[in-house]
Amino acid sequence: MNCQKILILTANPTNTQPLRLSEEVREIKSAWERSLKREQFEIIVEEAVRPKELRRALLTHKPQILHFSGHGGGEQGLALMGDSGEAVLVTSDALSRFFKALKEIFTIEAVLLNACYSEVQTEGIYPYINYIIGMNKAIGDEAATQFSIGFYDTLFNGESIENAFLLGCNAIELENIPEYLTPIFRKNSLISTPITPNTQSQTTVIFDNIDGQVPLNSPFYIERPEVEVKCYECILQPGVLIRIKAPRKMGKTSLMSRILHHAKKQSYRTAFLNLWSKENLTDLNTFLQGFCLILSEELGVEEQIDKYWNKRLSSQRNCTNYLKKYLLKAIETPLVLGLDDIDRIFPYTEIAQEFFALLRAWHENGANEEVWQKLRLVIAHSQEVYVSLKVNQSPFNVGLSIEIGEFNAIQIKELIQRYGLNWSEGEIGQLKGMIDGHPYLLKTALYQISKGNLTLEQFLEVAPTDEGLFGDFLYHYLLLIEDDKLLKTAIQQVINSDVFVKIDSIQAFKLRSMGLIESKGNEVQFLCNLYRLYFQERLSE
Repeated sequence: MNCQKILILTANPTNTQPLRLSEEVREIKSAWERSLKREQFEIIVEEAVRPKELRRALLTHKPQILHFSGHGGGEQGLALMGDSGEAVLVTSDALSRFFKALKEIFTIEAVLLNACYSEVQTEGIYPYINYIIGMNKAIGDEAATQFSIGFYDTLFNGESIENAFLLGCNAIELENIPEYLTPIFRKNSLISTPITPNTQSQTTVIFDNIDGQVPLNSPFYIERPEVEVKCYECILQPGVLIRIKAPRKMGKTSLMSRILHHAKKQSYRTAFLNLWSKENLTDLNTFLQGFCLILSEELGVEEQIDKYWNKRLSSQRNCTNYLKKYLLKAIETPLVLGLDDIDRIFPYTEIAQEFFALLRAWHENGANEEVWQKLRLVIAHSQEVYVSLKVNQSPFNVGLSIEIGEFNAIQIKELIQRYGLNWSEGEIGQLKGMIDGHPYLLKTALYQISKGNLTLEQFLEVAPTDEGLFGDFLYHYLLLIEDDKLLKTAIQQVINSDVFVKIDSIQAFKLRSMGLIESKGNEVQFLCNLYRLYFQERLSE
């Protein structure tokens, strides 16, 4: 049986806050000594590590697991020792190139960065490592040590790295330390190699369906840590409401499914509903009964609508009673209810007004009634809310508001790497210039290029044409604009300007909601060349 090497590197420069690193190392060694499987692991410790010693230690020992304990500075980098004893910040880009080079020499199975804000570094290292763990914010000494204890107690008993991570987080929680959500875990399913030294990794890309939700286990889901972490923490709060807004195909459903998945891991009940078929939208009573029926089915609870639907009460009161007196009492744990694409009911004014007022009322009831604190709502929509709603009856001005934007430059580069493409900065810039960071546009283009169906040059040539990959996607917007004279006039102003231009504020609001333009102050321009070229050809005056 191969012995797995664990290389523990520590650094606490003289001009940084003292850390109890020796205590953490001692606890790791103690976990190893207690293990009945300790012969399967070798622990190597190097302290006060300088950048040159980081390189030398990894090349000399070729560990399967690398553990770093020390200070992290987020975007500034990890703090190693300088020759003077003071901190030298190693940037994320430098670490990314370092691990990329090491990947060609030997396989590192996992990296654990037990340092504040080290999630930034995981972004750069992730493409070259099977598993990586970092911290999404500052983490205290005690929490960091408890995580290591739980992690290595599990690992040294022969369990997987993923299970070790989960029990590491739980070790923090069991000690009643609030930082148990600070560690983050990423598994790179693009890399599949044995855990042996001197084995060069091979990359196998298994493609998702390029349309629709990104599966939970997909390597092509690009995390937005500032969004996911906020949602994961918020969904644990009683009676919470989370609103996700973004243009079409930006990742709303994928984010919602991950929020619900996180809730499931807390043993919450979850239901994911999309109720917007026309047969449910004939009138308010039919819609609300359909809502209760489908929710009952999702929860595996016997439907009892006839029992709770009183003809002398309004449909809204009956629906509320069904949840309060039956469904929420029938389950012992919190219920996270995901409502996707709710803008589909905006055209049905009466239903929309009354249903949205119910959502607002249920959310507010959670402030005073324990039974309603069980209900946590997650709603997602693409359009701005054009339905006339009273301020105190709208669910769109309360709770946590989440807006999903385009991927940034780092995220675009990471997605390209996950598709197995080794592109230059110039090639990445050409792609970004055409379609910016739109998740669906990027995924569609990279899928076709990775499959060898077309080259980058061919893609750039045909992208804004009817022959291109986005014909149906763009035609949807063309129809909306052609049907609205004021919107058409506004977009023609954008077409006719090579710089940011001021247009009617209401039309600018609508075009931003579609994701077609970006703003600078009170002026706008097209988000990317794809939109400019496509609409220029079809809507120029």
